[in-house]
Amino acid sequence: MSQPQAAVGAAAPRVDARLRVTGRTKYAGDNNPDGAVHAVIVDSGVGRGRVTGIDSRIAEAETGVLKVISHFNAPKLPPREGGFPPGEALRPFQDDRVRFFGQPVAVVVATTLEVAQHAASLVKVSYDAQPPSTDIGAADPADDPETYARGDADAALDAADVKLDLAYRMARNHHNPMEPAGTVARWDGDQLTLWEKTQHVQGTVETMAAEFGMEPDSIRVISPAVGGAFGSAGRTWVHTSIAALAAREVKRPVKLVLTRRQTYFGVGYRPAYEYALRLGSDRRGRLTASVHDVRTESSRYETHSEDVLAAGRMLYSTPNVRQVYEHVPLDVNTPTWMRGPGYSSGAFCVESAMDELAHELGLDPIELRLRNEPADDESTNLPFSTRRLRDCYRAGAREFGWHRRNPKPRSTRDGDWLIGMGMAAGVYDTARSEAQASVRLDADGTALVQSATSDMGPGTATSMTQVAADALGLTMRQVTFRLGDSILPSAPGHHGSRTMASIGSAVQDGCDKLREQAITLAVKDQDSPLYGVDPADVVVRGGRLHVKDNPARGETYQRLLARNNRTHLEALGSYAGAPESERFSFYAYAATFAEVAVDARLGLVRVRRMVGVYDAARIINPRLADSQAIGAMTGGIGQALLEHTVTDHRDGRIVNANLADYLVPTHADMPEMKAIYIDGEDYEADPIGVKGLGEVVVVGVAPAIANAVFNATGRRIRELPITAEALL
Repeated sequence: MSQPQAAVGAAAPRVDARLRVTGRTKYAGDNNPDGAVHAVIVDSGVGRGRVTGIDSRIAEAETGVLKVISHFNAPKLPPREGGFPPGEALRPFQDDRVRFFGQPVAVVVATTLEVAQHAASLVKVSYDAQPPSTDIGAADPADDPETYARGDADAALDAADVKLDLAYRMARNHHNPMEPAGTVARWDGDQLTLWEKTQHVQGTVETMAAEFGMEPDSIRVISPAVGGAFGSAGRTWVHTSIAALAAREVKRPVKLVLTRRQTYFGVGYRPAYEYALRLGSDRRGRLTASVHDVRTESSRYETHSEDVLAAGRMLYSTPNVRQVYEHVPLDVNTPTWMRGPGYSSGAFCVESAMDELAHELGLDPIELRLRNEPADDESTNLPFSTRRLRDCYRAGAREFGWHRRNPKPRSTRDGDWLIGMGMAAGVYDTARSEAQASVRLDADGTALVQSATSDMGPGTATSMTQVAADALGLTMRQVTFRLGDSILPSAPGHHGSRTMASIGSAVQDGCDKLREQAITLAVKDQDSPLYGVDPADVVVRGGRLHVKDNPARGETYQRLLARNNRTHLEALGSYAGAPESERFSFYAYAATFAEVAVDARLGLVRVRRMVGVYDAARIINPRLADSQAIGAMTGGIGQALLEHTVTDHRDGRIVNANLADYLVPTHADMPEMKAIYIDGEDYEADPIGVKGLGEVVVVGVAPAIANAVFNATGRRIRELPITAEALL
């Protein structure tokens, strides 16, 4: 029978909190195997061309330098197999081509970091340079756009009573987690061990096996803690291959950690977008048509796609939709996923346009959205598993005090400050993937649960411990969750808000199996107080098995195992992931409300307060959920007001590749923030009834701020980040 719940739903503190705040958590770069040496990458100083020469003689003469490796002396890697189409993904030192500014062209290996850094500065590289193409606005798109259509959008738009023709631009953003990307590589014969900053240990195994022509069983990747990533560690980048190659060449363990500047060239970014959007509606605000034409930057050597058009297909009822998504190949490094990938960028355009349409029609922005709530997912013709977006609007409006908003722009002041309120909806796909988790109950009554998943900040070990504790009938202190090692049971990548649904379901399955083993053992044991009891009538609480309606009749796990001479019980839990053919449309939803103050003379924007309301089904730990939501609101403030990667198009150099010039929110930028969760479960989505929360919380934050700025100033925002110049 189902177990009593004690841990799930509780605002439990992180199980690893003390380790993290006392500095005892070991991240990738903290590992120092015996004999470890240091590697420093030499970056390209041009944005396109060929390396014609590398003079490393002075560097190699420095005491402590072991080797300088470049394409002139690097071993040739075998052809890639599986997951790597020809010509895609950067390989270390395999040719003389320079594809982007900052590309690794050599690596210096030395006995200390200081020597390696100094020697890298002494390496002289000559180039046959060519002008790079790095400006999305001045380059042509590729010939293979992604398209979607339903109905006749152009005809419906021509016939619409109200039409909007809008153009949006969004700057490139970089992740900037606290922990920089890094790898420690060690070879033991033909066995490779990597201590790696990664969101997918087993994905790194697969990548490195393909890179070096090895069997996956010969590679182990260890990453029990990730100091923030936001998507930057969702795939394996070339520095990992460089570290492994260097370690094999010098026959010693090699540590390679990117500098902050190098992360701007080395681990991807949220790409810049140009998004043209045309909306049509009737006089009552019913959407009749939308046309979306999107251009996004990508590298020439690899194409990155993300679902920027999903919100425009399914968030609102629209019978006629046409979408075109074009990649613009540039001489840049490849973009990658960044928190809320695609959805966050697309929502800025769609939700800003909905606010503009509401103003045009004289409707409240919430009322316009309610009038266009779909009955089903019109992009798939599937019913929604759950969709509590109306509840999000109501709860958010009530908590935020939306009724106090004056719809007339520039009508509310506080001294020199113009005050405005705005809101926006958010949506994110509910991803689920195949996963496994092993469970072992020892004779002392403690349990060990293991899976190869990761934790880049949301508290994976804590939430999984909560699920396991309730399923096994133990306290959280009696359960240990181990993660971040590729030799553990298989897990998907820790991205796309899939971890709780996928790993959590596998943990639940394994713990259910083990609890049932224990119950079966007890009811068949003639010496047990539970002998002969129907297994369905036995529950476990506090480590003690007992009859549901007679708590006095029972015994502990320890006593049961000791009497049966068992050192432990174990089980392997599994979850099959999403089926190939879905019966429902699965999404999590958000409604974000923001109040801003804009200095009327300076154009300075300050966010005063925010409320986020989320339909993410069952919440395992409200404290961890709040951490995700508040962090995402903070990140959304950065996207809306601060973050902007600036490129010098003459050579492809990123001119603000540091935290002095690339601005991110600080404590001074964080307003009063509150997160609210709509009660409910979604057992159609997965066995534990959850939806992913980590992404949806950022989707809609930037447009809520932009809409509030319009309400404050009367200036419509169509470009991110919002600058003072745009408001003066």
